[in-house]
Amino acid sequence: MKKTTSFYIGIMSGTSVDGIDIALVRQEEPEEQSQQQATTVFVDGREYAFDEQLREDVLKLCKEQHTSLQHLGEITNRLSIAYGDAVNQFLQEIQVKPEQIKAIGCHGQTVFHQPTGQYPFSMQLINPSIITANTGITTVSDFRSMDVALGGQGAPLVPLFHQSLINDNNQNEALVFLNLGGIANISIVNPAPLLGYDTGPANVLLDAWILKVQGKHYDKDGAFAGRGQCNKALLDVLLDEPYFTLPAPKSTGRELFNLNWLEEKLAGFELPISDADIMATLVELTCTPIIDSIKALPAGRLLVCGGGARNASIMQCLANGLSDWQVCCTDDVGISSDYMEAMAFAWLAYRCLNRLPGNDPNVTGASRSELCGSITRIGSSF
Repeated sequence: MKKTTSFYIGIMSGTSVDGIDIALVRQEEPEEQSQQQATTVFVDGREYAFDEQLREDVLKLCKEQHTSLQHLGEITNRLSIAYGDAVNQFLQEIQVKPEQIKAIGCHGQTVFHQPTGQYPFSMQLINPSIITANTGITTVSDFRSMDVALGGQGAPLVPLFHQSLINDNNQNEALVFLNLGGIANISIVNPAPLLGYDTGPANVLLDAWILKVQGKHYDKDGAFAGRGQCNKALLDVLLDEPYFTLPAPKSTGRELFNLNWLEEKLAGFELPISDADIMATLVELTCTPIIDSIKALPAGRLLVCGGGARNASIMQCLANGLSDWQVCCTDDVGISSDYMEAMAFAWLAYRCLNRLPGNDPNVTGASRSELCGSITRIGSSF
């Protein structure tokens, strides 16, 4: 069957603020009407480091949650310039022309997420006009707002993309995707119906702790955590956080799980614990809600992506807690673990431009499925 092909770029800078991930994907659609779904093919990807001052300013804003309007506007534009520059560098490196790209899907940088209360919102810093002006490519942004407006969490949006990746060969096995970014979120794509939510913290606490005690941005290969042992009493204190017992749909972020939260828990804990033991306990804190969320399912495959998939301590903890499951990295099944979320936002841009829903009410709790995203074009794109 003949297919039409279009190329999209996805940009993701997650809760960890550890870099700008860019993925190029190819969307293949049947030319004739059929039951066959469009397929998403990963073409290439790169990670570009943040300017260190920009990274520090973003993290400071997330931590303090106070700033001036001038600083907020400037940091938004600095981020957007960085996104556009990264796209231009990426296209130059892979020798692809901007006019070959249908659109960019850019999530922006999340700095506050409050999907409940009287005035729910989710704030991502992004100026799509700067990205479009800088690259000459249509930019799709603001993916969460419509879902929140319809009573949803606005997150996670990735489970619908995960579901699109499975094929007929996967229909008879339990299949769960796990993204280990700053926050951990799962997508239960099989058995139906599709479910997904944030289970709790992942790299956001691990990175904060190792930065405090060792001055490193992250625990390479989970080596520092591997030197410690989980302190069960401390783990119980950390798991006493009410978020862990909330029913889905639910989502969270740095506004709850951060270094201040951890230090407050530690201040109320009497026994001295080594830094490595605290790190090992944070690994267990990451894994326990994940294990609890899926262990009642029939045994199947847990496909892990995101930065945490490179953490051997986390992967071993998951394997120990899910001994009947096959726990593996998505790379093992031919899907890039490093660029999964960037791919998802390329796919969401494709969905938006083709007037297809970008959310799933079973996941987010929204009242209905709807188009998600705002489109920014320049005149030559019409």
